[in-house]
Amino acid sequence: MTRTNNGKTVSCFILIILQLFLGIGAVFGGGALILSPDGTLLHMPLYLLKYTVFDSFLIPGIILFSVLGVYPIYIAFLLIFEKPMFIGERIRFDASASAAWNHSLYIGFILIGWITIEAYLMHDIVFIHVFYIFLGLAIQAVTVLPSVKKHYSI
Repeated sequence: MTRTNNGKTVSCFILIILQLFLGIGAVFGGGALILSPDGTLLHMPLYLLKYTVFDSFLIPGIILFSVLGVYPIYIAFLLIFEKPMFIGERIRFDASASAAWNHSLYIGFILIGWITIEAYLMHDIVFIHVFYIFLGLAIQAVTVLPSVKKHYSI
């Protein structure tokens, strides 16, 4: 277990990078869907929504932007600076770990759920779905590594 000067393990930094990768990608993807609800900015045809309740990509874009974009970026910064959460401090699966650690785990579940529902509603599974399912699993796996859990224990 290699530690850096600030006491974080390499695994902690990998978790932060995974959260930032997800968050930045979702901010751009969700932002593009908000700016172009007809999907043209991302070359996504509206027929992809034919089995959903949505007429445009606006609502999915808002959800993507906020829940899988801003939220993981916020958690990444909390993991970096190890500050208490402004909102969600008491929502913990494991009371022995920081709220940021707990919410990192939640983000993995949310991502896997989002992609599963998206693939189901599209009646198709494409490479990007598989990639993001594995990203969600990677976020969860790194979050529960003993070195990461120990670092973010309270």
